[in-house]
Amino acid sequence: MLTSIRGLSAATLAACAAFASSPAFGQEEGSDSPIDVSANVALTSEYRFRGVDLSGGNFAIQGGVDAAHESGFYVGAWASSLDEQTVGFGSTELDIYGGWNGDISDGVNADIGVIGYLYPDAGPGDFDYVEFYASLGLTLGPAEATLGVAYAPEQDSLANQDNVYLYTDLGVGVPGTPVTVIGHVGYTNGILTFTDDGDAFDWSLGAEAAIPDTPLTFGVAYVGAEGDIASPAYDFVDDAVVFTLSASF
Repeated sequence: MLTSIRGLSAATLAACAAFASSPAFGQEEGSDSPIDVSANVALTSEYRFRGVDLSGGNFAIQGGVDAAHESGFYVGAWASSLDEQTVGFGSTELDIYGGWNGDISDGVNADIGVIGYLYPDAGPGDFDYVEFYASLGLTLGPAEATLGVAYAPEQDSLANQDNVYLYTDLGVGVPGTPVTVIGHVGYTNGILTFTDDGDAFDWSLGAEAAIPDTPLTFGVAYVGAEGDIASPAYDFVDDAVVFTLSASF
């Protein structure tokens, strides 16, 4: 999963994992292969995409695999379980993506690519859509910040409308501890909101900590988004505390 593009997933604490690098999976120490392969799995108390609940308030199982070339080009796939009854996109989301990531100056990292959001077991209708993304990552001591944009052009699955998402993530490591405090603010303009005017902010504030001598990371975040959802309809953007246990290999 390219956590930076999903907003604080990403999104949830899983999306905050953009600040952590995954060790190579399936490679020996000191390997001179030009390609690194990594994998990740997670169990989260809710799947929140840009502040929106896509698991009906239930636990979600997630995981992905990435292959990155030493040149900076990469491809990957990530999947999450969905709440089939509440969301209406079927039981599974599958994201396929590719792009380029690399340092452009000291302490500045760039990421650019394209992602396809696929819903393989959705019912009748067109749900899959494509989005282009770009971000800049800035590192200063224990702090890391990301400024990003994602654009989904007009397509049938978006009712022939487009969507723009702007976001910023900030992570600060607590000196002498494995804890990172993480904040996120995002803004959506377009079809992918639950507001009447097509404008919505989402937000998250939380922390994550690597569990010593394991590949595990535990996180907790307070997540929410703007929305105009009248009762008794399900409130996809109600604020919630989200817990995530993830592992990278």
